[in-house]
Amino acid sequence: MAFANRLRSSLPLQVLVSKVLRSEPVSAAAQRAVVCPTLSKTNNKSDESSRNFDSNSSKNNKEEKVKLPLVLFGGYGKYASTLYIAAVKTDSLDKVESEILDFVHSIKNTPELSQFTKDPTVPARSRVKAMADISSQFEHSETTKNFLAVLAEHGGLNHVEAIAKKFVELTMAHKGIVEVNVTSVIPLPAEEGKELKETMQEILGHGKTVMLEQKIDPGILGGIVVEYQ
Repeated sequence: MAFANRLRSSLPLQVLVSKVLRSEPVSAAAQRAVVCPTLSKTNNKSDESSRNFDSNSSKNNKEEKVKLPLVLFGGYGKYASTLYIAAVKTDSLDKVESEILDFVHSIKNTPELSQFTKDPTVPARSRVKAMADISSQFEHSETTKNFLAVLAEHGGLNHVEAIAKKFVELTMAHKGIVEVNVTSVIPLPAEEGKELKETMQEILGHGKTVMLEQKIDPGILGGIVVEYQ
């Protein structure tokens, strides 16, 4: 993964989040008033906020038509597609992918940050401030900074991992990478895995790169199951 080469300490994140929480105490009224919207197919707020992000991130960029390598549906897909378009327009696709995956990794490995992103009682201004501080601390691109700000403002930080997965689907399609899932009873020997990868490369043809993912399932009745899109 992109974040593998950019491991960071979770301590700065803990300090930042703690500082924001101390400076923005949540009143009982605020706890009752703040509601975290759900990013679903029927959620109009996700459409509105993704449009806002697209508008914010492309203000200073020349208008151009960006073709999506995949058509994604639902709230997560719309956010991911908007992020992809903004990253392509700013010529920062790889950097944005790395930054978003780093952020997801940080959430998983920083309990305080994880709790912060999932807590619907945290005021929007506190969420936005925390994301601005994190983006500044880690020198995020403007595209990533705007994306996290929109998620924070609209209560979508707890969905960032799902959005990131959709975004990676787009970047993989853009790079011609095809994920091939192979399920077997026992791990495939290295030589068989290599032969299978070469066979799939021949099937998919020129311009595609096979990424083999192995899964073990003792429940299948022998042989292997190969799946790809």
